Amino acid sequence: MTEMVYGAVRQPGRDPILPRWWRTIDKWSVSSILLLFAIGILLGLAASPPLAERNGLHPFYYVERQIVFGVMAFMVMFAMTMMSPKMVRRLGVLGFIVAFAAICALPWLGTDFGKGAVRWYSLGFASLQPSEFLKPFYVVVAAWLMAASDEIQGPPGKSMSLILTLIIVGFLAMQPDFGQSALVLFGWGVMYFLAGAPYILIVGVAALVVGAGFLAYENSEHFARRIDGFLNPEVDPTTQIGYATNAIREGGFFGVGVGEGQVKWSLPDAHTDFIIAVAAEEYGLVLVLVILALYATIVVRSFLRLVHERDTFTRLAGTGLAAMFGVQALINMGVAVRLLPAKGMTLPFVSYGGSSLIAMGLSVGMLIAFTRTRPQGKFEDYLTQRGHR
Repeated sequence: MTEMVYGAVRQPGRDPILPRWWRTIDKWSVSSILLLFAIGILLGLAASPPLAERNGLHPFYYVERQIVFGVMAFMVMFAMTMMSPKMVRRLGVLGFIVAFAAICALPWLGTDFGKGAVRWYSLGFASLQPSEFLKPFYVVVAAWLMAASDEIQGPPGKSMSLILTLIIVGFLAMQPDFGQSALVLFGWGVMYFLAGAPYILIVGVAALVVGAGFLAYENSEHFARRIDGFLNPEVDPTTQIGYATNAIREGGFFGVGVGEGQVKWSLPDAHTDFIIAVAAEEYGLVLVLVILALYATIVVRSFLRLVHERDTFTRLAGTGLAAMFGVQALINMGVAVRLLPAKGMTLPFVSYGGSSLIAMGLSVGMLIAFTRTRPQGKFEDYLTQRGHR
């Protein structure tokens, strides 16, 4: 009778998916990612026409491709941010299997494109670098193993993650790709430290890395040449590092002006590995500081949100992804200013590259999914509860 007079009582329903998604993501991080991509397109307009001219293509060929890759990357990123940590973990395990198989098949099916390192698959219309996709999937799998080791009667996940890491590093070093190897080791070290690893093991792995570095220096001409060039106090002005450091010096605080830079005519990789040199020359230190601030915003805000995360897997995976994202940016810029040995590593969301851009969309999509606010107790309360047991 009451329902006939006053109508049926409305049951509280769940919010629509998009408004709930918008409320739970870190908007500062998403905005920073979009700004980095916009800066990459801006710099691509300056850096890519000389390369297009040398290859007989129309001036903005590479910029147009970068926009297409960017749309694909943001579609992947958006899809990943909608997933729960459990769904991300399942996708990460499947993706890791595929990416690792692709890495293993590189010696037989891959190509080096004349660069001396077999890292790519040629698809005809584009190239694919499987190591770019392996990194985010590897972080998810390693974090899963470490988190599983804390469960009652759980597997020896931490030891398994170390064995898995050494296998991956071995395959990457065979390409050779020592930069990606170091990045994978760094990501594992950060997650393992956060998982409560004994210091002696981390010191032992660090000593193993140093020993492997000496071994690579003695047996790899490619590796030795880059280390010798880095240690040489005199910079050859006709090398990529020489052109890049001179461009940064010429740019000063405000730059030489839009379109007035010269380094893009000298560097074959001005639109990829040395894009920061183009930014410094044409726009000066001001734009470089803006780029640094955007990367710092993404990494720091991710860490701050993960501090309150109660789930061990989510906390470890999110920290690993954020750390590797930030360090990759630091390596790229460190090479350009000669703080690190030369290494072909892209600047996330700024450098040209389809594999890199789409893989970065996948990686930050996972990161945003892990850092979304979810109904849970604070991590500090969780630790207090465990202490009273």
